[in-house]
Amino acid sequence: MIGCRRIPSRYGLAPLAGYTQRPFRVALRQLGGMGLATTDLVHAVKLLSNNAFSQQLIATSPLDQPLSVQLFGADPTHVATAARWLEDLGYEGVDLNMGCPMAKVNSQGGGARLMCDPTGATKLVALVVASVSIPVTVKMRLGWDAQSLSAPLLARQFEEVGAAAITIHGRTRAQGFSGKVSREGIAATVAAVQSIPVIGNGDVRTVEDAISMRRETGCAAVAIGRGAMLDPWIFRKLHDFEMTGQYAEPGPEEQIQFLVTHFCEMVDLFGEQATRLFRKFAGWYGARLGIPQDLEDRLRRVESLSEFEEIVAEIRERHGEEPPRIPTALLKVPNGPNELW
Repeated sequence: MIGCRRIPSRYGLAPLAGYTQRPFRVALRQLGGMGLATTDLVHAVKLLSNNAFSQQLIATSPLDQPLSVQLFGADPTHVATAARWLEDLGYEGVDLNMGCPMAKVNSQGGGARLMCDPTGATKLVALVVASVSIPVTVKMRLGWDAQSLSAPLLARQFEEVGAAAITIHGRTRAQGFSGKVSREGIAATVAAVQSIPVIGNGDVRTVEDAISMRRETGCAAVAIGRGAMLDPWIFRKLHDFEMTGQYAEPGPEEQIQFLVTHFCEMVDLFGEQATRLFRKFAGWYGARLGIPQDLEDRLRRVESLSEFEEIVAEIRERHGEEPPRIPTALLKVPNGPNELW
């Protein structure tokens, strides 16, 4: 439970700017096992101004549940007003971003910069909680840098003013996405709160990573971002592992069908832009499916639905020419946040 919300799984999807929008989330949910998902972070002011791109970021559907919208902003009134607007539209949860390390967000006083002002950050959370009846959660890091590990203090204060849950990424803002996740830091945040769930996040790429994250930190749940890009079946595997102690890998046809489902969902949301936006996924699908290099190159340049269908037909015919692989190196982290926020 997060506040009054019943969440079907303790393993959920963490947002990756530009990658985990509605099409990917819906495709994942059709595989099973996924709990709470969170949208890409959305600028509260842009959302209130009816910015078209922000509207696209919060796009959802009945299949895309449970979902929270992640807001960022430095002005408590703007963020609270945006949260109230989302509740009026029927959204069932709001997540406040205090973890984004990007300079563009931090320079506006948002994201991880809020962690430098515990009093102001707590006032922001309190105002949003008081403005809505839906659960309000917070995503943050361990602190600004190694000398200011403020997450335990903030988590305790946020709980006191009504936050329903805390998601903690196990790095500081100074680390960005480099260096090792500190599970000790996540555990310290877990120990700081009285009763609300703390959700661990960072460097979870396998079933074993997720299980050990919970064991070593005591966190109630795990949010998986890049790991779900590497292995979209990770949520189903975790569900099966908890139910039976074992899990199976998807077969080639199921993996190809996931690619098709993802593409079709992108067409449904983005229309003619879908082919261009899908290109950035080509490398990941190429690795996962063992797609021959010439077909992967064509997928990177796909121009139309008919061309996509031709490429998929050839992938089915030529599957096995290259060994499928799940890359073990760090995924390239999106440069986000998106330019158009």
